[in-house]
Amino acid sequence: MRIRVTRSGGFAGITYKAELETSGRPDAAELERLAAQVLAEAEAREEAGAGPAAGVPDGYRYTVTVDNRTVEFVDPDISEAQEELVARVLRDGA
Repeated sequence: MRIRVTRSGGFAGITYKAELETSGRPDAAELERLAAQVLAEAEAREEAGAGPAAGVPDGYRYTVTVDNRTVEFVDPDISEAQEELVARVLRDGA
């Protein structure tokens, strides 16, 4: 599974991008579980008819692409799974 993360905004307005491939990684199952949860949360939000959150001034905006599915979310409306997946991909991805 290929996971790409873009984090933009914040006080400095800097954009960070990272990508990683889960195959062959010792933590692949955990990353894939987090990615599936992030996608499921986004799908549930769409099904509930919830529009995109507005975010806050100087908050981050996130774009996460898992294989060919892309979801977006903003601070402070971020779940624990989203936060963990973003942190791990930005830390370990290239």
